[in-house]
Amino acid sequence: MSNYRPKTTVEQWRILQAVVDHGGYAHAAEFLNKSQSSLNHAVAKLQQVLGIQLLEVRGRKAELTQAGQVMLRRSRQLTQTITDLEQLADNLTEGWEPEVRLAIEMVFDRTPLVPVLQEFEHASRGTRLTIEDTVLTGTLEHISEKTADVVITYHLPKGAIGEPLADFKLELVCHPNHPLAQHDEAFAQSELSQHLQIVIRDTALSPREEEGWLKAEQRWTVSHFDEALRLVKSGLGFCWLPPYITEQAIRDGQLKRLQLAGSSHRRGQLYLILPKGDNAGPCARRLAELILAHCKGDPMQEAAE
Repeated sequence: MSNYRPKTTVEQWRILQAVVDHGGYAHAAEFLNKSQSSLNHAVAKLQQVLGIQLLEVRGRKAELTQAGQVMLRRSRQLTQTITDLEQLADNLTEGWEPEVRLAIEMVFDRTPLVPVLQEFEHASRGTRLTIEDTVLTGTLEHISEKTADVVITYHLPKGAIGEPLADFKLELVCHPNHPLAQHDEAFAQSELSQHLQIVIRDTALSPREEEGWLKAEQRWTVSHFDEALRLVKSGLGFCWLPPYITEQAIRDGQLKRLQLAGSSHRRGQLYLILPKGDNAGPCARRLAELILAHCKGDPMQEAAE
């Protein structure tokens, strides 16, 4: 281990920052509720132990030297790190989590989450947020294994308690020139088996293929709706996709909705779940509250239907 001992203190750097930010010793002293002489002494001592001049007084104003500008920038990183560390200690004392994981079923339109995350950023106290796209049984694994703090899912596992959040919808689509698109009327499901289906990969560690809508023997698997959309728009296969993904391409004539006999679309309910139940932390609960406040029965979700 190094025997190095710091020559300076965090308080000295905070005083230097205050002198610069408030335009001089007098205003900085008032802001910090300290005497002007104590600030003068702290900055003088700082310059002495460093062996460089940080400030020079011009008229009544203290201005940074070139070296002072460099040191000030680096000192702000130091004091912010100390602030974050102290906030983390407070958070841990209060049970406030240092990290929150949000797992979202991919059929959920993320647009309403933008104001949620903007508000959460201010309320999070520096908590790190991880957002994970999940599909089918991958979402359910996060609930059963309690590996996520907040989950948006289309399916409530047995014994789980969830708050209804929004509806979701999946439509069967393909390229306008695809053979399936040539039907003017609804056609039988048996015709799907003759064509390539694009499916979204189940994110579970142990996926169960009975979940979902797999009607074709020929299947290509992709990891995200965006990749599925790209393939279907190029004329490859058909896919079940949510309207928030397809609506622009349908308006532009790049995709066509298919009318399947007895199943023109698939619809369901999305729920918000706290997998850890009563053990959910205060930050996870705050995030869940914000999601429900902004997204529950969201008109943008309904309009997409």
